[in-house]
Amino acid sequence: MIKSIIFDLDGTLIDSMQVWYDVDRNFLLENGVENPPREVSEKVKRMTVEQSSAFFIEQFNLKCSQEYVINRIEELVRFEYEERIPLKPYAVELLDFLDERGIPYGIATATYNSLATAVLKRLGLYQRMKFLLTDREYPRGKKFPDIFMGAAEILGAAPEEILVAEDSLHSVKTAKNAGFVTAAVYDKSSEPDRAELEKTADYYFTSLKEIERLFI
Repeated sequence: MIKSIIFDLDGTLIDSMQVWYDVDRNFLLENGVENPPREVSEKVKRMTVEQSSAFFIEQFNLKCSQEYVINRIEELVRFEYEERIPLKPYAVELLDFLDERGIPYGIATATYNSLATAVLKRLGLYQRMKFLLTDREYPRGKKFPDIFMGAAEILGAAPEEILVAEDSLHSVKTAKNAGFVTAAVYDKSSEPDRAELEKTADYYFTSLKEIERLFI
């Protein structure tokens, strides 16, 4: 029986993935990289903030520090998180459904803590979360199960009693290998991985609304 849920944030609860595709290219353009490769965002979306900043510097021979890369990218996307990024469809309805049944939930994300906090507060969800875990606390990112195990400890449940809802293939694989029940949730950005997501995850849902089926 599933007793609680760990949600990813970007691409799962909020519709933000295009923002990251745009910011990666804009950052490289302003730092003198002509015609940044379109696949660059696909590579860095699997990385932590520290890993992606190091990748940019090494891959494109940038003459700046990791700290500068991290801070500048955060600046470029801050307005989007504070003012514009919307929830995915049915997010509020799903959380209401879970609250009515006393099912706790929280967020494990690779997004900057400040940005995640800002968007959740603007959308009225911050206080509803039992936790917000980021790679600030778990710097190895979602290629390792640390962040999911940390969430399980907060929830006071075993992995097999917790649903991990994610849109990215590498995160689904990590959670599943660690013993969690996994739900892959559709996002346009993960469409190229859809076939493998459907095969890998315990459940594949085209919208957040469908998660309710697991508790009826």
